[in-house]
Amino acid sequence: MKVVVDRDLCIGAAPCVAIAGSVFQLDEEGKAIIIDEKGADDETIKLAAEACPTRAIILTEEETGKQIYPPEA
Repeated sequence: MKVVVDRDLCIGAAPCVAIAGSVFQLDEEGKAIIIDEKGADDETIKLAAEACPTRAIILTEEETGKQIYPPEA
């Protein structure tokens, strides 16, 4: 699974860090960055993405590029 943080959407609420701190951390601007895309299992990363209040974490399938989360409209 490919993980991307949309920094324009991120407000630094940090539930991603609380849920998957081995994957995400806040940078000097107080916005989420990815420190290790493989630092947690896919289920934990998906929970972290779902907890983001602005849907700033985008998950896609590596093989197909299909967006997993947030669901495409």
